[in-house]
Amino acid sequence: MLSASIPNGTAFHPSTFVLLGIPGMQDQHVWISIPFCSMYILALVGNGTILYIIITDRALHEPMYLFLCLLSITDLVLCSTTLPKMLAIFWLSSHVISYHGCLTQMFFVHAVFATESAVLLAMAFDRYVAICRPLHYTSILNAVVIGKIGLACVMRGLLFVFPFVILIERLPFCGHHIIPHTYCEHMGIAKLACASIKPNTIYGLTVALSVTGMDVVLIATSYILILQAVLRLLSKDAQFRAFSTCGAHICVILVFYIPAFFSFFTHRFGHRVPPQVHIILANLYLLVPPVLNPLVYGINTKQIRLRILDFFVKRRG
Repeated sequence: MLSASIPNGTAFHPSTFVLLGIPGMQDQHVWISIPFCSMYILALVGNGTILYIIITDRALHEPMYLFLCLLSITDLVLCSTTLPKMLAIFWLSSHVISYHGCLTQMFFVHAVFATESAVLLAMAFDRYVAICRPLHYTSILNAVVIGKIGLACVMRGLLFVFPFVILIERLPFCGHHIIPHTYCEHMGIAKLACASIKPNTIYGLTVALSVTGMDVVLIATSYILILQAVLRLLSKDAQFRAFSTCGAHICVILVFYIPAFFSFFTHRFGHRVPPQVHIILANLYLLVPPVLNPLVYGINTKQIRLRILDFFVKRRG
């Protein structure tokens, strides 16, 4: 039984938080952990394979594959910020997390999500230049530009998310320390406070709409321009291949953003949404894209698929 008292805590900041997992489904935690653990293993293997192939093959040190490499790194960090602790809750009933550990997890969850959103935008821009401006591709996306884009993706996530930590630090908690979730996120922690969280809500909404929302708009614009260019192709076979590739990319992007925005807006407006639905979707948007991205962006790419086949042929030989 989880205690409602705070060990060695203060009225302002508790020394620890308690993550309940999925409220109302504690008896099913072990069974729920099986698909989550399976997807986590697939994400680790898939993204690890993509990283190994791109890093070890100099022929793949091109803009598209370098962006894919960055995407795999963010995928690995994204799912690894939450899944190990969630599995510890499900398997070992390890519900307690330190106050600073919770803030650290919150920071990385949101910062890496913002970074991955920027990487998806960069990859959409890469495809736009490759298809719509093929003659200028190498001059626009040279090594220096790619390095700057990668650095900008990471720095943007860090800069926009760091205020979340400051906004949480200013809040008193008055003994509240039980979080009905599997991991620490900004609004989940803020809701425990016994003071106004209006600044948290306003800043979180501003970041979601102006940063992540703008990424969605720009990604959509890129793919609209790409599809317009594809429709002008004379070859029906080339059109079909381009549509199938873009369609797969768009599906993965939707899987990344829709559950994320659903989770975000549920905290603020979705008071009638069952907590189990909210928490499961909040976990899926951190786990499903890392599973799908290596398949859609990696194995679906001819050059990487050939490298994987060559690797297994050499191992069997």
